[in-house]
Amino acid sequence: MTTSYQALVEDRIYLGGAADVKDMITESGCNVIVDLREEATECAFPGTEAAWVKVGLGDHAEVPQEELLQKAIDEVVQAYRSGKTVGFHCGGGKGRTGAVAVGTLMALGKASSLEEAERKAKEIRPVIGIKPPQREALEKLFGK
Repeated sequence: MTTSYQALVEDRIYLGGAADVKDMITESGCNVIVDLREEATECAFPGTEAAWVKVGLGDHAEVPQEELLQKAIDEVVQAYRSGKTVGFHCGGGKGRTGAVAVGTLMALGKASSLEEAERKAKEIRPVIGIKPPQREALEKLFGK
């Protein structure tokens, strides 16, 4: 069966868009969902037992959002390290999701540079497109 979301870390960390949340929970067993949509008012799959954590990132933010980006990365990494299966998403799973994917790979030591982390993230999810303010925030958090 083909899904429109992917595993960033096999069987434990998933990434996609809002439309993928139901499948992340029902098919992949995600028990934590980190929602990156600034505009969200509830989980994209309401009524679930999965924990919903909202860290609202602006997709077209005018100012660097390294604090919020760091919080989103921390939520994903913390859920993973505590043994949970975690999914994260924004609206379409491209910009905000891509930035968190790159940061998560860096935080877990699965890449030694932002360039390597971005390449790995795009190999996993080719639609990723990190916008300049998101790249700037990643550089502030992890260096170039």
